Amino acid sequence: MTLDRRVINIYDTPYTAYNLDGPVQKDIQLLNISYSKETGHGWYVIRMAPGAASIPHTHGSREEYLILEGDLVESDGTVLKEGDFVNYAPGTHHNSRTENGCLLIGLNRAEE
Repeated sequence: MTLDRRVINIYDTPYTAYNLDGPVQKDIQLLNISYSKETGHGWYVIRMAPGAASIPHTHGSREEYLILEGDLVESDGTVLKEGDFVNYAPGTHHNSRTENGCLLIGLNRAEE
């Protein structure tokens, strides 16, 4: 029996420049696990260099992410740290920045 399986190691797999919310941002790196630009849904990993900030954007679907390493400061001033899980409803407008660098795993998904 052959298993239909794909294994990705988030520490060993090469990342690409982030481009999900507009122009390429070279201080933010993306590892696309299953994210589809067509549907706007799927899993991804983001690595942000110290001082990086995302472009302000509005979510068309639910966005959830878990901070694996570092810090993330949300546009309302909320400071997130390792282990914090965030859940944004569709229609939420925000951006994020990091002071010391950040690694997070995220999922954009349809409402149930």
